[in-house]
Order: sequence, then C-alpha cells, then structure tokens
Amino acid sequence: MTIPNFITLARIFAVPVIVYLVIADRYMEAALLFVVAGISDAVDGFIAKRFNAASDLGAYLDPIADKALLVSIFLALGFKGALPVWLIIAAVSRDILIVGGVILSWMLSRPVPMRPSMVSKVNTVAQIVLIALVLGAHGGFEALTPLTGPAIILAGSLTVISAAAYLMEWLRHMAGFEDVQPGVDN
Repeated sequence: MTIPNFITLARIFAVPVIVYLVIADRYMEAALLFVVAGISDAVDGFIAKRFNAASDLGAYLDPIADKALLVSIFLALGFKGALPVWLIIAAVSRDILIVGGVILSWMLSRPVPMRPSMVSKVNTVAQIVLIALVLGAHGGFEALTPLTGPAIILAGSLTVISAAAYLMEWLRHMAGFEDVQPGVDN
C-alpha cells in the first residue's frame, strides 16, 4: 500500500458521505467534500508520478474511485432532479460500457491495458466541474446557475465522444489481439 493508494481509498470512502449529503439537501457540504475528493485525485496522481509511488493496485483503484464518485453523484443529483435524465443515462452508460469491456476482455484472455485517453481525462474534468457547479448552485451560490447549462452540454458532448473513443479503441484492441502465448512457439 502506497500513500497514493490510501488517498484513493479515502476518496472511495467519501462517496457514500457525499451521496448522503446530496440526498439530505446539504449541497454546500456535499460540494466542499466533492471538491476535496476531486483535488485528492490530482494529489494522488502527482505523488505517484513525482515520488515513483505508482503501483498496479493504484492503476486499478484510481479509475474505480473516479467511477464510483462520479456515477454515484450523477445518480444522486438525478434522483434530486438537479441534472437532466439524458445526461445521467449517458454518463452511467459510458462507465458501464468501459467496465463491461474490461471485464469481457479479461474473460476472453485479452486484457485491455488500463490507460485513460486524453478525451477521457478532459471528460472527467468536465464532469467534475459540472458537478461542482450544480452542487454550488443548489448550495446557495445562485451566480453559478447560468454556467450549469453550458457545462451540461459540454459534459454531455464529451461523455458521448469519450464513450465512442473507448469503444473504437476496445474494438481495435480486440480485433488486433494476437492469440500467441508468451514463451510458446507456434
């Protein structure tokens, strides 16, 4: 266990607390904890790279933490009517597509390397900004409300583009995978 892994686990444990705060209409507290969780994502990545503390466990935990956080908050905000249904369906479907592709690849003995694409990173940032804006607007900062519409369109567009990019990459990987076992002569 490395320090970045502990930070990632803390982010995972923050998910149910943030969901509770959203459902309890404690948006400002949810926004603050969500921002801290978002910052922790950057901090654990920085520490892992800067101090050579990256690990195989972290390579799996970090995207799980991101997906758990974003999907849970999207669902909670959808439950509260704070985000459009189409966006929630797009965001959740994208993550199901990614997780399903990884699982299917493993089942077929063709594991996909865990590397987020640039569009995926930009999509994650857009989703984080959108959630922070929505939580802040519902938490009393009405000045943020006009920004939520454009943020919804941007996050929705990037979600669809990211899903398509992952699907294309997965199909390319699966079609080009060699059925050669390492160390075995064919």
